[in-house]
Amino acid sequence: MTERTVLSISGDDRVSFLQGLITNDVEKAADGIIYAALLTPQGKYISDFFVIGQSDRLLIDVATSHAPTLAQRLMMYRLRAAVVIEETGLIVSRGTGPAPSGALSDPRHSQMGWRLYGDANVSDDTDWDALRVEHLIPETGIELMADSYILEAGFEQLNGVDFKKGCYVGQEIIARMKHKTTLRKGLSKVSITGSAPIGTPIANAENKAVGTLFTQANGHAIAYLRFDRATGTLSAGAAEITV
Repeated sequence: MTERTVLSISGDDRVSFLQGLITNDVEKAADGIIYAALLTPQGKYISDFFVIGQSDRLLIDVATSHAPTLAQRLMMYRLRAAVVIEETGLIVSRGTGPAPSGALSDPRHSQMGWRLYGDANVSDDTDWDALRVEHLIPETGIELMADSYILEAGFEQLNGVDFKKGCYVGQEIIARMKHKTTLRKGLSKVSITGSAPIGTPIANAENKAVGTLFTQANGHAIAYLRFDRATGTLSAGAAEITV
């Protein structure tokens, strides 16, 4: 399981501050949890995370690898907003079995279990890679990288973007992709015979570049594909790929 860090945003302006920055509607996190991302002005991925609303603060559950960058960006945007951004010592637990008291359902997919924030790790032994592959859930730093566009990564299906909330950083690009184009590239679940390292290029029978292979489990994988070329038998190193 990816290591997680929990940030806190407190202060009177915390909701309006975050609302103008991230892809989802912060008000939906009141006493609950949402999934969202922070983007560049060009609409490219910086970080994905969960936002949890509490009575006096917002918690941000983010991959530890991306926590410093996210905190730095939030500080940069803070300006005169009445907010305090700091790291907490909370531990993130996850599971798919019976949910402990206080746990919140993962908002991305009904089969992704629960998340709990506390002072001890009570996670179960769920095979998260297998679950992510089964339900096409991208992971920070694997399928989600600095050049990713969130709609190509399935954020609409993962309840990670709100098209009615108004402006946020990168919103114009995301709206244009949603309303004015048909996606030509994106993440797909594929069948795989054999295996290959994450990041292995995928090619078609004509040896034209088709995409990139990512997480693999139980004869399936997540792949980033150029849809018009991803036909017939594909290869990723020694592995055979079928869309």
